[in-house]
Amino acid sequence: MSWGSDTKRKYGLSDIGWKNLKGATKASIITDFALMLPMMVIIMFVADLIGNNEYAYGLNLWMYVALVFILMLVVALAYRYEYNRCFFDVYQESRNVRIGMAEKLRMLPLSFFSKKDPTDLSIRMMGDVNMQESAMSHWAPAMLASLVFTPVIGLMVMIWSPLIGIAIAWPIPIALAVVHFSSKIQRKYNLIKMRKMNKVTMMIQESLECSDDLKANDSQELYVSNLERELDEVEGAEIKAEVTTALFVTAAQLVLKLGLATTAIVGTILFADGTIPLIVLIAALIIVTRIYDPINTALTFMAALLIAEDHCERIQEVNDMPMQTGSTEFSPENYDLEFRNVGFSYTGERTVLEDVSFTAKQGEVTALVGPSGGGKSTVAKLATRFWDIDKGRISLGGVDISGVDPETLMAKYSIVFQDVVLFNSSVKDNIRIGRKGATDEEVLAAAKAAMCDEFVSKLPEGYDTVIGENGGKLSGGERQRISIARAILKDSPIIIMDEATASLDTESESRVQEALSTLIQGKTVLIIAHRMRTVEDADRIVVLSEGRVVEEGSPSELVKKGGVFARMVELQTSSGSWSL
Repeated sequence: MSWGSDTKRKYGLSDIGWKNLKGATKASIITDFALMLPMMVIIMFVADLIGNNEYAYGLNLWMYVALVFILMLVVALAYRYEYNRCFFDVYQESRNVRIGMAEKLRMLPLSFFSKKDPTDLSIRMMGDVNMQESAMSHWAPAMLASLVFTPVIGLMVMIWSPLIGIAIAWPIPIALAVVHFSSKIQRKYNLIKMRKMNKVTMMIQESLECSDDLKANDSQELYVSNLERELDEVEGAEIKAEVTTALFVTAAQLVLKLGLATTAIVGTILFADGTIPLIVLIAALIIVTRIYDPINTALTFMAALLIAEDHCERIQEVNDMPMQTGSTEFSPENYDLEFRNVGFSYTGERTVLEDVSFTAKQGEVTALVGPSGGGKSTVAKLATRFWDIDKGRISLGGVDISGVDPETLMAKYSIVFQDVVLFNSSVKDNIRIGRKGATDEEVLAAAKAAMCDEFVSKLPEGYDTVIGENGGKLSGGERQRISIARAILKDSPIIIMDEATASLDTESESRVQEALSTLIQGKTVLIIAHRMRTVEDADRIVVLSEGRVVEEGSPSELVKKGGVFARMVELQTSSGSWSL
């Protein structure tokens, strides 16, 4: 792997980002050399003041004044060029990285999200990318520029006076080595700090999401106490990480200070024995400060870049995740959904489904019932390729869905899950998620069919009312009806409903079911339900228990059979007569 490819991968850069980094480094090199020009003019001015030496230029004061103005313009232009390359261009890369991560996350299977906390992903997209942005705009260009500028100026001094060149140069590789060889120690403490910081961030997010439960269980004081303890640990880890970095960077910068002393000593000795004139000694003392200035900066930024690598690795981890892919050409013969000997586990350890086989036919309602934890919701997730199966085959119209692009496949499904997800937008926009580009009239028709009119008419701005994060301003039943409206608007050939009416009162449930009965005509319908009255008119019942199909048939057939389904009907009938 080339140095460029290795750098791109290490810091999670795109091709454009790598190009921008090279441009920013070039700009920083130009600025470093531009800042050297005033030093040269100072040396010329001092040579003319001393007079009677081979380095005197004989320029008058007004010529120096003109040179100063010209140099001010050159330095200003160099700074502007550097600013544009280091900041504007690199900030565009931050935007591209975030969009690229969002696109990548969109194409990842749900198995990835089950292993990563949403807060952690937010930290990666915001905090880690911010660190990458600082590395590529502030630190890397300046450090790389110093590694070009310093050898060039050092070589020029060597040619001028080899002994002074050595006196100036010897501390530089030692100082760089001190920071480089301490990288493992610095990264060790930084990783500890990162983990503790991420843990606290997740705790804070958790407390915000679960504030109602904390209040209801009088656990706020205990939670705050635990949070304070974790914050103290973060503070300690932060101090250790910063002190460790500062220790090595300061030690390296102290080594550079020795270079100032050796340059003064060697220069004075050479001047005393007549080897060099006074102007060369003065020039050496002026130049050494300019050479060490970018190296001092480089040492600080080198340490910062080592820390940034840990953040960039987290970005690259997302970029390296295998995507769900498949053909975008999908023309099934029909919309029969068939499971054949399907096996699946979420973690690779505990089996959730084992040898599951059934067919949900087009034009029929197939209901999945059974005890909690039997695998009903998992079947729905596998049918939509939210997860990929471990063994067996799932086909739609005779086509294996594992070979179909997930987004192409999802165009054939309308889904209403028990856990509704809404966005902090208007009612109208939340429904329109079902079909992008739908007209307002189509959105309103779907809303009315899902019985949304009843509560939307009472909202301050009707369908334009912003409903808060995850629909926080609505009740559970109202949120569910918006979800149903989405499915009605999408009007796909396959309908999957996971306890779709569980949050509705009896009257609303009956009216929504009436609307759904129109929607499902001629379509493949898969219903997951715990209430037996919900599936009493289904064409086919599939009973799942402990991840296996234990019964299958029409409701009447299974009741007569007297098995698991009949037992569930009996239990729900008896529980319906229970009173407090």
